[in-house]
Amino acid sequence: MANNFRNYTLKAAGTTAQNAYAVGAGVQATVIGMTIANITASPISANVILNGGNITGNVYLVKDATIAPGGALVPVGGDQKLVLEAGDYLQVNTSIASSGDVIVSVLEIT
Repeated sequence: MANNFRNYTLKAAGTTAQNAYAVGAGVQATVIGMTIANITASPISANVILNGGNITGNVYLVKDATIAPGGALVPVGGDQKLVLEAGDYLQVNTSIASSGDVIVSVLEIT
């Protein structure tokens, strides 16, 4: 089994939920960090949604969290980790179009 640390990015997330990270076939992943940065001059709200695999429907990690202009939200990090299985995915959407940059740091086990 190989262990690989990786960063995945989503540039300018907006009002439609987009995949920030999707676990590939034959992979188990531990999300060790996730940051959503507000890249606008106005406050935004953000959602982080877990779906796929054995999950039925959307499960919110964060729902309607406010991020100040120039600020960031860290929904996963520090002592909190998130274990994902093949077929799981994390999605992000914000209240304003093209308003959030997302970085997801993971340890992938193949």
